Amino acid sequence: MHTTKLVFMVLIGLAMIDFSTGQSLNAATTIKIAELSFAATNQFAFPPSPPDKPRKLMDGLASVYASKFSGRKTASGQKFCQNRLTAAHRSLPLGTKVLVTNIHNLMSVEVSINDRGPWPAGRVIDLSEAAAAKIGIKKTGNALVTLEVVSETTEG
Repeated sequence: MHTTKLVFMVLIGLAMIDFSTGQSLNAATTIKIAELSFAATNQFAFPPSPPDKPRKLMDGLASVYASKFSGRKTASGQKFCQNRLTAAHRSLPLGTKVLVTNIHNLMSVEVSINDRGPWPAGRVIDLSEAAAAKIGIKKTGNALVTLEVVSETTEG
């Protein structure tokens, strides 16, 4: 969590410097900031947990899948359904079970990774509406969460 806070502080600092000079960020600076953000949040591996406990993966921003994706095919081949407890993650193997905990209210939900994403910078997971409702973020659309791997499967 400290790494995530540091990344956000750096990004805010860069934005403040940029606004004070009256110049906008150019594409190269924006890409570099995104690379630093991604590297900082994924650079430090968490120590392995005992087999009977979930393994902490990362902290970050969760968002709710857009309704326009309902019925479309996911990366796993399944049709996306907002009523299932599913999620999209950029790199976890499809079929992996992840415990997602809302940091603000400590509500948790176990989801199955069945798609790739989210692609907007700063987000670590996209949740179906059903999963988002279980942790209290369906209306707000996003929240800071902790991800823990419950069980991993291999893609295939």
